[in-house]
Amino acid sequence: QDDCNACSSCICRFLTTKEKFHGFVDSEWQSLKGENTNKNDKVEETKEASVEEPQAKKLKLEAEEKDKAGKQDGKRLRGQNKSRPHVKPTTYDEKRLCLSVVKENRECTFGDKCHFHHDIAEYLATKPADIGESCYLYDTFGKCAFGVTCRYAKAHTTPDLKTMENAELIKTYEGRSTVKNSLSKDLQNSLRKRSVPFKKSAEYLKTLSNNKDKREQQRNVEQQNASTEANKRPPVKTVGPLTDEDVIKLRPCEKKQVDFQDKLYLAPLTTCGNLPFRRVCKRFGADITCGEMAMCTNLLQGQQSEWALLKRHESEDVFGVQVEGCFPDTMTRVAELINNNTDVDFVDINSGCPIDLVYQKGGGCGLMTRTRKFEQIIKGMNYVLDVPLTVKIRTGVQEKSNIAHKLIPEMKNWGVSMITLHGRSREQRYTKLADWDYISTCSKLASPVPLFGNGDILSYEDAMKARETGVSGIMIARGALIKPWIFTEIKESRHWDISSSERLDVLRDFSNFGLEHWGSDTRGVEKTRTFMLEWLSFMCRYIPVGLLERVPQKINERPPYYMGRNYLESLMASQNVGDWVRISEMLLGPIPKNFNFLPKHKANAYK
Repeated sequence: QDDCNACSSCICRFLTTKEKFHGFVDSEWQSLKGENTNKNDKVEETKEASVEEPQAKKLKLEAEEKDKAGKQDGKRLRGQNKSRPHVKPTTYDEKRLCLSVVKENRECTFGDKCHFHHDIAEYLATKPADIGESCYLYDTFGKCAFGVTCRYAKAHTTPDLKTMENAELIKTYEGRSTVKNSLSKDLQNSLRKRSVPFKKSAEYLKTLSNNKDKREQQRNVEQQNASTEANKRPPVKTVGPLTDEDVIKLRPCEKKQVDFQDKLYLAPLTTCGNLPFRRVCKRFGADITCGEMAMCTNLLQGQQSEWALLKRHESEDVFGVQVEGCFPDTMTRVAELINNNTDVDFVDINSGCPIDLVYQKGGGCGLMTRTRKFEQIIKGMNYVLDVPLTVKIRTGVQEKSNIAHKLIPEMKNWGVSMITLHGRSREQRYTKLADWDYISTCSKLASPVPLFGNGDILSYEDAMKARETGVSGIMIARGALIKPWIFTEIKESRHWDISSSERLDVLRDFSNFGLEHWGSDTRGVEKTRTFMLEWLSFMCRYIPVGLLERVPQKINERPPYYMGRNYLESLMASQNVGDWVRISEMLLGPIPKNFNFLPKHKANAYK
């Protein structure tokens, strides 16, 4: 031990205990707070609340578990999101400013019945303090649509509370839409009234019903012939059964082609794979991006929150959307809806989602065991789409019963343009290592259809080994959440010992993109903060290359408690939700008094 302590370059000098780690982080944060005490007392109160907040949540969860002790024998429920309390969205503004006042020179259609502020001075009296003196939206686009409600309003508000504009910057973005695929009010109303025509879907679904009727008639005839002894004529020879290919003719238009070969594909990540995060990954070299999984029934109902998952930024040059469903009629209609109303390069079917809510309805992994429905869905979507159709699957449902190798040859005949295989079964979720030997076998079966491999990629060395299996490309999911610069590492074949200040700059870019996407008012700021905290629940798993005992870091290895090379690096290594909140406060200002956050992956969110 004495020899080890004497070694200045030894990794052991960074190791510590849980108590010492949190003691150091808390004491350093308190000293930083002490330096700023005279500057802003309100900031101190909110920051102190953030430190205490995780403990309060922990007590709340413990109380809920005690209520269930009779049935569960006091054991904590295990599994994805089990015993996770349902939290309603928090309102951070006591009373918001009416949109008619924000937009200026507009009449309020609600008149005296309006519940919002119409007096700017009255609103400003309750508005939280500004976060900073420069507004990203104003500096980038020349104007801020949020006016005095912006949390950076000082940067673009005159003394008489008028919003300033930069004519030169406005002219630069004139007629240019940076985000596509927004849901229009006309389309939303048509979907709610069920007045949107689905002509091609109707054509395809009619063939399904005709085929069903013919099969039933043929079955009835066979039963009658079997029961009638007098009918001894030899059976009529036929070429074969009537299939969908006999009825559905080839599309007259040529489908758009996408080059999937040897690309880096950012996986569609629920919650964390939002548009601002995808923009960050595009900057680091992601070739293909895909929106978060969208439920087909919600899209057909015109739900604004679901359509937001289809939005595409101008920087996403190869972009697709992922849909989930379990019936041919709804999936075919949603494919036609996307084809006619959005700008996408491909559409992906999620048949790998393992969560119970989706699987028990027959969607996600459930489609892998319902091959007839799966075939009808793929053929129906292919019939109405002008862009390639891709599929994401797992190895199977049960852990020791792989079925992907049986499905892949069938999917080639059904018309799939690309297949992505996650090297785990539904039962495994994310336990154990991905089976890349099985992925290699499946890639040979899929040829000439491209097959992407997915699972456990966290370094360029992992990517090189994955490419040796013969896959057409690599999909990266958790690896991109832990370190989004993994795309740069793979393309440059190096390990990047990225500093804590550079990582903070990455988070700053995300916060700016979030303010642009969700808004720079209080609601937008707190929504950006929430998604940043969800991301930090993964990012804290990253271990700086300079501190590793051996390179590279493996995705299934959780590090011991260690001190960083500076305070910020130590703070970023914390797995306590209170420390994630502190990082967000560096970029988005102090949290509101009623701020509430419980991470989806809450297992490591407490001291």
